[in-house]
Amino acid sequence: MLDTLKLRIYQGQQFIKDIPNAQMREQFRGFPIITEAAVDTTICPSGAISNSPLAIDMGKCTFCGACSKKCEAIKFSNYYKLASTDRQKLIITEGMLAEEYNKTAFEVRKEIKKVFGKSLKLRQVSAGGCNGCEMELNACSNVNFDMGRFGIDFVASPRHADGIVITGPISENMAYALEDCYKSTPDPKVVILCGACAISGGVFQNSTKLNREFLEKYPIDLYIPGCPVHPLTFINAILDFIK
Repeated sequence: MLDTLKLRIYQGQQFIKDIPNAQMREQFRGFPIITEAAVDTTICPSGAISNSPLAIDMGKCTFCGACSKKCEAIKFSNYYKLASTDRQKLIITEGMLAEEYNKTAFEVRKEIKKVFGKSLKLRQVSAGGCNGCEMELNACSNVNFDMGRFGIDFVASPRHADGIVITGPISENMAYALEDCYKSTPDPKVVILCGACAISGGVFQNSTKLNREFLEKYPIDLYIPGCPVHPLTFINAILDFIK
């Protein structure tokens, strides 16, 4: 017991104390900063860039940085709060500021706070993903980020969950399993799309082996961009969602 106490004192507090105001490293590619210009849209591997006006769809963006390396009109800040309850608000145009975006990105729903505000249990479904987002979501519960202190946890069964988190572009082989998971989750429930693949199909959006009918049949409550999604992006998105 004494050795355990000594080790605890030596290690100190490893978790990030202030998740909403945590500092991200400068190299992180987050919220895009756009100035007026025309860009060769073919440089984007996921078709996230459009002209007239110049815009970036964070729901498609893989944050690879190819566009910012080839033109001056697009730069990426290290602002990591990228999520929204509205799919259309993920489309960023010239002059939009990160702080202003975050203030308008969420539609406050009283029933969400009332039902899930103190405890939110989620079942994560990897619907054909590369395992990048899945690894980052695993990190959300480690000693560094410690998502569980906010009452947010991943559970092993949809029957124990308040909602599902979908990663991956939803392949044909996972379409039935995803819908079965959704139906097995008790009402009321939330559906969260996590990562470019889940939101838009990402670099796989034109594949004939996808079956994304699920997204047309059921309402989506929260969109969290990234490729993969950083733990700080995910946790802050959930906290803003449940307020």
